[in-house]
Amino acid sequence: MDIRWFGHSFFEITTNTEVKRGVKIYLYPFGEGVGLKLPKLIEADAVTVSHDHFDHNNFKIFTDPGIILNTPGEYSIKGVDIKGFLSYHDGNKGAERGINVIFIIESEGIRVVHLGDLGHDLSEEEVKRIDGVDIILVPVGGPFSLRGKESVKAIKQLEPKIAIPMHYKLPNTKLDLAPLDEFCKEIGMCPAEPTAKVSVKPGMLEGKEMEVVIMEARS
Repeated sequence: MDIRWFGHSFFEITTNTEVKRGVKIYLYPFGEGVGLKLPKLIEADAVTVSHDHFDHNNFKIFTDPGIILNTPGEYSIKGVDIKGFLSYHDGNKGAERGINVIFIIESEGIRVVHLGDLGHDLSEEEVKRIDGVDIILVPVGGPFSLRGKESVKAIKQLEPKIAIPMHYKLPNTKLDLAPLDEFCKEIGMCPAEPTAKVSVKPGMLEGKEMEVVIMEARS
């Protein structure tokens, strides 16, 4: 399984299954208003969307988005198991900014959770439903999703093998987000250099201690 990042909360997962080699799952594609460079003419097997905001729901960049997943439920896409859990974009059960869908993507024996724009601490019940995650894609820049200490708390609750921060201020980001440094000071273990791609093979994460991986935004 390969994971690449376009910036903000937009990721690409490429994985092989018994049904198809090179299944492409895209998570939370941002729109032009974010200020970051957008890829063009992408063909996907599936696209997940946590909520209907411009920085997470841009389908115009796809020649074919495949299946669009924007509601809680259990899905199987070309041999990839995907589960969506209801959560909220704020700490008032969605009364301020609506719902947020947390998606878990499982393939090759690897479980990846994308927290979307989660705006509240995870409850014990939510932690149990997400239990057993290998890689967490976690917002760290606020202001309407997890930030700093809140992000670190979610990581400690879910105990992943790899934590990848997202949704923070980049040089061209137009949104009012906190910088990555704030999160790194809280967690105390960010690497000095970013990586362009995270590649994980079955069994590779067994017995591994948790690490933070900083990704380089793909242009």
